Amino acid sequence: MRFYPKTFGPADAKQWVARNQRRYREDGYGLFAVMLKDGEQVIGDCGIIKQNVVGETAMEVGYHFRRDQWGRGYATEAARACMGLAFDSFGADKVISLIRHENVPSRRVAERNGMKLEREVMHYGLPHLVYAMKREEYG
Repeated sequence: MRFYPKTFGPADAKQWVARNQRRYREDGYGLFAVMLKDGEQVIGDCGIIKQNVVGETAMEVGYHFRRDQWGRGYATEAARACMGLAFDSFGADKVISLIRHENVPSRRVAERNGMKLEREVMHYGLPHLVYAMKREEYG
């Protein structure tokens, strides 16, 4: 939660789960649990969420991983797969990732997957970088 506006308590966590369940019902997609191949432990989540950024609605590829799993390529692999899902299955013309400036590991994930810095915006009262890739750039 280091790069979130606040740390989640139990009530926040319940709201987060409910919000993600609503996303699946209303949008048909959301965040997926990411597990190691042995299928025994969840190490994070990654997926697509509908995001409103300064009046523009876009599909965002988001990811959150346990700190002990950083640097192993899991976020890059999962985010790349979700970008493909957004373009190939959900018809996205553009995919974004909203990333706090100081979140260098997430910025590197976006850059390794070919996303380019598009602009900086205020989101939930905090400055965020918008990384983006258009359909014609994907491949």
